[in-house]
Amino acid sequence: MTLSGALAVASCTDPGMVRSHNEDSIASDGDQGLVVLADGMGGYNAGEVASGMATTVIITELQQLLEKRVPYEIDAHSGQLVAHQLLHEQIAKANTSIYQAAQSQPQYAGMGTTLVVALFYDNKMTVAHIGDSRMYRLRGGELRQVTKDHSLLQEQIDSGVITPQQARQSQNKNLVTRALGIDPIVEAEIHDYETQPEDIYLLCSDGLCDMVSDDDIGLALQTLSSNLKLCAQHLVQTANDNGGRDNISVILVRVLRDYPAPRSIVGKMMSWFK
Repeated sequence: MTLSGALAVASCTDPGMVRSHNEDSIASDGDQGLVVLADGMGGYNAGEVASGMATTVIITELQQLLEKRVPYEIDAHSGQLVAHQLLHEQIAKANTSIYQAAQSQPQYAGMGTTLVVALFYDNKMTVAHIGDSRMYRLRGGELRQVTKDHSLLQEQIDSGVITPQQARQSQNKNLVTRALGIDPIVEAEIHDYETQPEDIYLLCSDGLCDMVSDDDIGLALQTLSSNLKLCAQHLVQTANDNGGRDNISVILVRVLRDYPAPRSIVGKMMSWFK
């Protein structure tokens, strides 16, 4: 099933004002409703390798699998939603690839990457994430952070040690508690959401949200929503204008219309009884 005409996708990535090279990686396929963003970490170039491996493995494998598998169905063997199963499997494959490369090649020792990947289908969106790269949603003028960071700061906020306002001034912003490729096995957090026409979804690395407030992100999405490419470039430029201390990556997805999955009469009847 193609989502051609249902989604508009734009992206922008930049090294920032301090870093000499870009360790972020982004990939998208609007027709298949697939977007991937990764923020690498490690020694010189190693983070770039890790994030590049993550986006390449996940988008390439999912593009092929989505030609054969239907994401909104339930897998007969596992009982899982196919979308969840596909994301679990390909994230695990990417994790193994990065981990093995880091173990076998000294120059890549300790490399890893954050990840946020979204799959749009049947008027829904499934998002999987690891680390502190984020997804936001703008709906009806209200900006909401969809994902919750896997980070030391977030744990401190959750336990009441610090407030969200204090967290913005913290020196521990880059300490993630979960990353792709660091351990032999990693668990992605996966959730499903209903989408609506005119929703705008923002995937970003921490180079954006560390430098630009949620209020300013929301304002940019509202005022520039009719030109996603310009909006993505504006967000990156704003982060750079505020110091650009890290690589900055942005993917924007706007829902243009409903995109219900085609179903047989039997399939429709079955859905009524869920």
